[in-house]
Amino acid sequence: MANYAPRRTSFDTGDRRWLPDHLKAETHGVTLSGSAFTAGLVKSGTVLGKITATGLLGPYSNAATDGRQTAVGHLLNDVEVAAGERHHVAVVHAGTVKESLLPTGSGLDAAAKAELTAVVYV
Repeated sequence: MANYAPRRTSFDTGDRRWLPDHLKAETHGVTLSGSAFTAGLVKSGTVLGKITATGLLGPYSNAATDGRQTAVGHLLNDVEVAAGERHHVAVVHAGTVKESLLPTGSGLDAAAKAELTAVVYV
């Protein structure tokens, strides 16, 4: 049976060089759906979208049709995910982001940048 209780995990923050002024970035707490990701490490800086049916976050994809096609922010810290788990995390939804330092495969595209209007990409 799947574990639907939110899980708090302690990990190294990961490589946050993409967020040059993290003290001025605005974050909010959300819950990730581990089932929406490929099991393993999700890197800090990954673009996230909100799954309409559950209200949980998963990886942003412009081609998605479940709500994840709308970018809501960047994952602040690395998190290890597995199917059936939920993770309470912080998401950066405003501030300055060094686009060239986002992790490979972060999901950032022109549509996501247009939707994240409170984020300045340099």
